[in-house]
Amino acid sequence: MAQGVKPPLYTREILRLAALVPPPAELEPRNARVELRAPTCGSRLRLDIRVEIDAVSELALAVEACAFGQAATALMARHAVGTDLAGAKAAEAAIADWLAGRRDDPGDWPDIAVLEPARSRPGRHDAILLPFRALVAALEKQA
Repeated sequence: MAQGVKPPLYTREILRLAALVPPPAELEPRNARVELRAPTCGSRLRLDIRVEIDAVSELALAVEACAFGQAATALMARHAVGTDLAGAKAAEAAIADWLAGRRDDPGDWPDIAVLEPARSRPGRHDAILLPFRALVAALEKQA
């Protein structure tokens, strides 16, 4: 890339993931439902979960967010089944620390490093963290 030219904000992989967000859906019955809004950007997420043996067994969601928020939601949804409260909290904390520059890697959540271009854009961090915060809140609510 030419000197002084910034890399693109939305990479092909981020846009591809954003397009993979599941369509809006609800679970009935469900163990918990949370609705969260990111204060800095207005992104919104509704998350329903079903839990078996303290871990997510099924989820449904509806999201209104930028491409980063949609991509993060797609990644959360893709890998949330089997996650318990401790795992969700660890993932949210690791991703938050990575985005804020307090650690070099984003932790163990699969494929989350694809969102690397957002690290230098703090205004996008809340949209990326929203699905992980929702997952934690839903697991706390059902406990």
